[in-house]
This record gives sequence, C-alpha cells and structure tokens, in this order.
Amino acid sequence: MSKKIVAITSCVTGIAHTYMAAEAMKKYAAEKGYEIHVETQGATGVENALEPDDIASADAIVFAVDKAIDESRFAGRNVLEVTADAALKHPDTTIEDALAGKGVKRVEGAADMSTDQPAPAAAANGAKGVFQHVMDGVSHMIPVVVAGGILTALSFCFGLDVANQNGTIGWALNAMGGIGLGLMIPVFSAFIASSVADRPGFVPGIIGGMIAANIGAGFIGGIVSGLLAGYITFYLNKWIKLPVTLNGLKPILILPILSTAAVGLIMYFVVGQPVAWLTAALNDLLTNSVNSAPLLLSLIFSLMYLDLGGAMSHVLYAFAVGLLGEGITAPMAAAMLVGMVPPIGLALATIVRGKLWSEDERAAGKACLLLGLSFITEGCIPFAASYPLEIILSTFVGNFVGASICLVSGVTLNAPHGGLFLLLIPGVINNPIAWVLSIAVGSIVSCVLIIALMSIRRKREAKKSAA
Repeated sequence: MSKKIVAITSCVTGIAHTYMAAEAMKKYAAEKGYEIHVETQGATGVENALEPDDIASADAIVFAVDKAIDESRFAGRNVLEVTADAALKHPDTTIEDALAGKGVKRVEGAADMSTDQPAPAAAANGAKGVFQHVMDGVSHMIPVVVAGGILTALSFCFGLDVANQNGTIGWALNAMGGIGLGLMIPVFSAFIASSVADRPGFVPGIIGGMIAANIGAGFIGGIVSGLLAGYITFYLNKWIKLPVTLNGLKPILILPILSTAAVGLIMYFVVGQPVAWLTAALNDLLTNSVNSAPLLLSLIFSLMYLDLGGAMSHVLYAFAVGLLGEGITAPMAAAMLVGMVPPIGLALATIVRGKLWSEDERAAGKACLLLGLSFITEGCIPFAASYPLEIILSTFVGNFVGASICLVSGVTLNAPHGGLFLLLIPGVINNPIAWVLSIAVGSIVSCVLIIALMSIRRKREAKKSAA
C-alpha cells in the first residue's frame, strides 16, 4: 500500500509560494507513487480542505507555512513544519523527512473552543514564532493597502485635485482609497494579535493599531501594538480562571476590556512615543538616503531580494508598503523593480538561448515573463534551486543596476502592487519612462549574465560527460 501524505501550504502573500510548494510536493509524490492531499491556504481562502478522515489516515503530515495556522485539527499528531520556500525547493527532502519522522513536532491537544481559548501552539515561542505572527499580519494587510493604493491612484484619472471635488466619482475614489490606507496599520496590528491569541486578540490589536497610527508610530508601532495585544491577551486568557457558568463572559467582556486597556495604556504612556520618534528618525534617514546615497540603498534592496520572493523579500516589501502610509514612495518603486527584474531577465534568457535549457525549463521560463510583469518573483525559485550561483548572482547584479537607475532618476510609485500594468493608471508613477528603462536595463543585465554563466556551466558539464 502506498504511503499517504497530507499537507498544508501557506505563504505570506498567498499568491505564489502557497501554490508552487503544493505543486512541487504533488509532483514528487507522483514520481514516488505516494498518495498526497495538499490543502492550500492562499489569498483566495482555503482550497482542497483536509477532511478529518484524511488527517486520521495520513502516514505523514507537512506544514509548509510562513505564518501561523490553526493546528487544532492535528492534535496528537506528529507534524513536520518547514517554510513554503523549503517545500518548493526541496519537496523530496520535505516529504521523506516527514515519512521518516525526522524533525517532526507533536501538536498539543485542542483548546476549549467554547471559550475562544487560543490553541497552545498559537503563541509560539522564540524569534521564529514572532516572525510568523508578523508575517500573518502582513498577509492580511497587503490586500487593504493594494485596494487603498489602487483606488487612490485611479482617482487621479479625474484630475490631481479630486480631493476638493466633493460629490464626484474621483472624490469618492480618493476618499475610499484614503480610508483603505488609513486602515493599514490597524488591520496589520489586529491580525498580528489574532495570530498570537486567536480571536480574542483582534479587538485589542485593532485598537492598539489605531493608537499607533494616531500617534505617528507607523509600521513599527503596528508591530509593537500587535505583539503586545496578542501576548497580553494570550496570557490573560490562560491565567484567568472562571466557573464554567461564567466562562462565556471571558471572550466578550473580560478579555476585550482588560487587554485593550492594558495595550492602550502601554502604547500611550510607555512605548508609543519612543516608537513614534524612532519611526520619524528612520523615515528621515531613508528619505535622505534616497537623495544622498541611492547606490547604497540599491545595494541593500538587491541583497534583501537574494532569496527571490522568500522571507527577506517579504520583509523588504512590507517595509516599502509601510513607508507608503508615511508618504515616502521612492522605495516602493525600487522594491517593485527588484521583484520584477529577476523573472523577466530569466524569461529572456530562456527565450534568447533556448538550447541551454530543457523543454520544461523553457516552458517555465515563458511563464516567468508574465509573472515578472505582474510583480511576482517566485517563478525564479525552481531555477535558483537548480542553478543557484548562475541565477542568484546574475539577478542580484541586474537588480542592483536597475534599482540604482530607478533611485538616481528619482522615480516614485504610490501603489503597492500591479507591476508593469500600473502604467495603465495615470499618476501612479511620476516618471514612467525612467521606471520602465530601469526595469529593462536590469532585466537585460540579468539575462546576459545568466546566459554567460549557464554557457560556462553547460560546457563544463559536457566536458565531464565526455571524460
């Protein structure tokens, strides 16, 4: 009888890694004759949901996730937890380790859901747990920012002074966009808190986020308020014991009041103002760096994108999105560029020198072109896993060149997503010609280097085969 594996995949944005990791594991399982069922928790919600019978009959369970998920269904089972990126790059190791029980953890018993008690694993300890909670907040924040940013950008199709044209469509779009961007920090904070403490963390998280936004603590303040709200609520829920007949009061009365009051007082009187000062200082430093040290900033952005859509790339993107709320838009132009250049450059390399690649790689390369134009980098990852030196080095150089041109040219971009299709919306990019030129030059540099390095690699492989 073949082995049966069940898995959950979920990445920060829920757009690429979630589905690519699932496909990679399915492909390997098919090659080995294993039965596999993968539940994807992406941007459109849960798909191919695992049933209790699937979980009960599984020989191995894999969580390929970059953020906290509800583990209560798996209580008492051994689970291998890896990143979505790891499952995408190494589906063989991931599945075989899960079957062998290597590196697995045991999921603790389910919590009492009647009192909205968060599962014990929700408030994971250590830096990894904190990072996952923050990334969960980012994943929920991104659609809010995208909606707000694009609606604001669309409003400028009706003129640059639409904010003063009361009662017009442009005015309404601008108002909706402003409301969306204003919700960025509260939503971010609320879902960080919910990731830590489940539903009871939402109320103190969103109110703490509103406080962070109002006092100018910005993106960093949202992280602080979200983590404060989550951990305070988690431990209050754990420590407060009530008779069974009064348990219903805890999630709707006691926890919201106590946790919100605690978070609010700490934000107002302890950490809020120092974080606001830190945010202002960082914003000033970044604004000055765009003008005085664009090459250094380009180097930092390119280095942070070495993982081609992985965890560090998401940190950079979240940072750039947070700055949009502060009205600092040049970093977003560079951040989007370094996410577009690698897949476009790789696609060009597979088209220009097709003989360097297998048939499957040529097909994947063509798909990378559309992904790159849409600001989705993850199509590069299978290539980077197979040819790390050639792909990572080439795309790094291309990103550095492209980002340098972009920042030196003073390009700004006030929408958080959309890729090259943002050119269809007037006013989103202050200098669209310079931005497109930056992307084109960076992509061509990447393409040329990939072809050169892959040619050397293929010649070396041919010599080894002939020897």
